[in-house]
Parts: sequence; structure tokens; C-alpha cells
Amino acid sequence: MKEEVILVNELDQPIGVMEKLEVHQKGLLHRAFSVFIFNNKGELLLQQRALNKYHSAGLWTNTCCSHPRPEEDTLVAAKRRLIEEMGIETHLTHKTHFIYKTGFENGLTEHEFDHIYFGNYSQMPHINKNEVETFVWMHPQKIIDEISTQPEKFTSWFKIAMQKLF
Repeated sequence: MKEEVILVNELDQPIGVMEKLEVHQKGLLHRAFSVFIFNNKGELLLQQRALNKYHSAGLWTNTCCSHPRPEEDTLVAAKRRLIEEMGIETHLTHKTHFIYKTGFENGLTEHEFDHIYFGNYSQMPHINKNEVETFVWMHPQKIIDEISTQPEKFTSWFKIAMQKLF
């Protein structure tokens, strides 16, 4: 089954759907989301992307990120993927959004209208090893410090989001 994503304009208005790989080959703007989960100590749950991912494999990033399916509400999609990737079910709040475009070494391009959601959860996640290599809880200031000294360890969208959020 081919996965489709929602093509959007700069106002996040849907303008069509297309197969995910083709969108990334053409660098077309599409809807996405990034979830940031914090524990009761104020630490952010980071995931290391699985080593088999088609881009950014093995890099550290926010708790969960993906694309809503055609006709799927973005918040519903964020909650679904949070369960699928991290085994976490919690309330999410929309914080902001941003558009970014970045190319990868394999020739693919991410060009996303990225919705940012925050949530709270203080238990251990149950990661899906097909999606996530491992995880760590880390204070946002420590993450910012690590991004400044070792930016190559983190996904491009996560570095942008951290600048906008903290």
C-alpha cells in the first residue's frame, strides 16, 4: 500500500494528494506534524530515528513526527503516530507551525508545513523498533547546547523547531 500525503499551499490549504516518495523526490510542500512530549521534570522525550529510515536514519529528533493521511485531521494523525511509534497516549496541544525545506544526501527533499504539538507524559515509552532506534529524556537547554556543538546528530526540522520554541 502506497502512503499518500496532503499537498498544501503556504496557508496550509489542501491542494491535492500525492504518494509520499514522489512528494519527497519533487520537493513539494506538504502537511506534516512534530510532537514534543515533556515529563514532569520538564525534560523532552527525544527519539533516535531507526537506522532503516529512508532519510535522517539514526539522527536524534523530537518525540514523534509524520504526515496526516488524506482526509485525516492533523491532531488525530499526531495522536495515532505517537501511539504507533512511542506507545504513548496523551492529550496534545497545538503550539505553532512553520514551513521548512531541506535536501538530503539521497536526493530527497523535505518541504513541509509542520504543525507542532506539545504533550505531557512521565512514564517510559514503548518504542516501535521499526521506527525508533532508542530514546532519551533530556532538558531543553541541554539539547540546545548539544545542537550547537554537534548539529550533525539531529534532524534538520528538529533544529529549526528548537530555535522557534526555546
